[in-house]
Formats: sequence, C-alpha cells, structure tokens
Amino acid sequence: MTQVSHTQPHRVLHPGEKIQLTDPKGRMHTIVLGPGEVFHTHKGLISHDDIIGRTEGIVVTNTGGVDFQVFRPRYEDFVLSMPRGAAVVYPKDSGLIVTLGDIFPGATVVEAGVGSGALSMALLRAVGPTGTVHSFELREEFATIAAGNIADFFDGEPENWSVTVGDLAETLPQAYGSGTVDRVVLDMLTPWNTLEAVTEALAPGGIVIAYVATVPQLSRFVEALRETGSYAEPESMEAMVRGWHVDGLAVRPDHRMIAHTGFLIIARRMAPGVTPLEKKKRPQGATAAAEDVAAWTEPEVTEAAVGARVAHGKKLRRVMREAGKRLERTEPTPGSKEDQ
Repeated sequence: MTQVSHTQPHRVLHPGEKIQLTDPKGRMHTIVLGPGEVFHTHKGLISHDDIIGRTEGIVVTNTGGVDFQVFRPRYEDFVLSMPRGAAVVYPKDSGLIVTLGDIFPGATVVEAGVGSGALSMALLRAVGPTGTVHSFELREEFATIAAGNIADFFDGEPENWSVTVGDLAETLPQAYGSGTVDRVVLDMLTPWNTLEAVTEALAPGGIVIAYVATVPQLSRFVEALRETGSYAEPESMEAMVRGWHVDGLAVRPDHRMIAHTGFLIIARRMAPGVTPLEKKKRPQGATAAAEDVAAWTEPEVTEAAVGARVAHGKKLRRVMREAGKRLERTEPTPGSKEDQ
C-alpha cells in the first residue's frame, strides 16, 4: 500500500481515520472515526457522524454542552501515545536526525534498532515515496510492534519500508553492496560494533548518525569512528527543549522541560583511501591515564552497563497484541479498492 499524505490541504475527515479531540482544559483524546459510533465523556457524548465529512480545525459540542477542537494528530502526538516495546526516539531528537543528518527525498537509509518505529516514521516521511528505509532489529517482538505502529501511522505498511530481524553487522553486507547506502542511523547499545559493515556500505560523503543514551557510549563511539580513519571529525551534541508559559504579561519558562534524552554523534564518510584531516588542538597538559582510557573503551560493554530500558513480560505481550490489531486494521478488505 502506498503512503498516505498527512498534509493534504482541505482533505475531509473520513471513516477509519484517527482524529484528536481537545477540550477547553487542553485534555486530548484520540479516536478512530466510525459511522454511527459515539465518543463518550463523563460530561456528554459526541457523534462521529458530526465529524465525518468535515475538515479538521472545527469545533464540535457534546450533549453536555462542552466544546472540543478537532484536528488530525501530529507526528509528536502519535509517537508519544502509541504502544511501545522499547523507548522511543523523542520528536526533538528525530527532528535533528532528519535535519542534521540531511535525510533527503530519494535517499537510501539504513536504520539499526527499530524500537517501536518512531524514528522510522520520521525517516520515511523525509525520504518520500522515491526513497527507501531499511530497518534492522535484533528482537523480533520489537520488529512486530514497530510494523504495527508504522502501518497505523501511514494507514498501511509503506512499500518503501522493510525490516530485517538480525544483527546489522552480519546482515547489512548481505543486503547492500559497497558504497550503496546514503545514510545510516544507529539507535542501539553498541554502535561501534557495526562500524566495519557500515563503513563498507556507506557511499563517499554519506553520513552515519548514532543515538546513544550515556556518556560512556558517546565517548566509545566517537573514538571508534576516529580509529577507522574513514570519517571526518565527528560532531557530538544533545538537545534540550523548554516550553514557555505565555498569558498576557505573565511570561515565564515552564516548570518542566524535556531535558536529556540522548546524545547524537554525526560523522561523514571519507572517500576510500583518503585520510581525514586531523583537527588541530591546543596543547594540553597531562594526558589521560591508561586505566581511565581502558575504563571508557573496554570491549566488554553489556546492556546493564549502558542502562538498556525495554518492556518485558506481560507488558511486552500486551503491546505486541495491540500491534497485531493495528496491522489487521490497516489490511485491505476483500473487494476493496486496493484489491482491484
């Protein structure tokens, strides 16, 4: 099924589409429209038929006299409310990955660590229908959850997205030839273990981006990039977002903010056989002790050491069931337009 644009102007709301209802207190409810169905609140009912066939940006009133604004959910709204198997890449970070990673229409993008599919959605939007996104995931249950979320977001699984269950370091060389990948995005515990395969697959000028949670991962990956001799000097950063309360003259920062979620490391592939320029540095005093360097670059880095946080047991099984339902809901029914 082809991708469905979420930005077509004046497109009317239709049955089976997700909408977001927001009350005067800012509380949001996401529902799927269905003919004859009713949305229940503790202060009244809203008929779906009052919304179907109209454009977003309207206000509907429930039977209790409470008004609700009607909009399609934004990418951020969808990501923060969808079922999760693993922690998602927050929109503030996926926006940086797409922009600073120069993810362009028509690009061939490889992603390692599909998680719950949040970043995959942003990448698919950026590459457009002429590009491709190929995700690699170690855990089959995460691949299933991501497939359900992606199909739900795009109203069907995009034809230009594929997922492979397996280790990127082993499966990437089987999927892509030398220099055929434009961008590689790594959201995984040990991205340095994939550098041999990633370096071979990336085209000259291509970009590798790693999203890691801890300082040891940040340090280890940057040093691993430098050791390859195949990348220009890496860039490292993190983004923090703080909202502001604005009400007349009462203007102040919000009490809460989205602070640290992860570090981004970005590096560009040099042409084969070309040595990157060494960044000039000011003379420093004492160098790091050997034991300190070993502590930050020890090969035996485990999931416990870098703090992996994933769903387990009953919660993971529940999320997988929800993902399966989302996939079923987006599959075309017999005799539908997609089957003709």
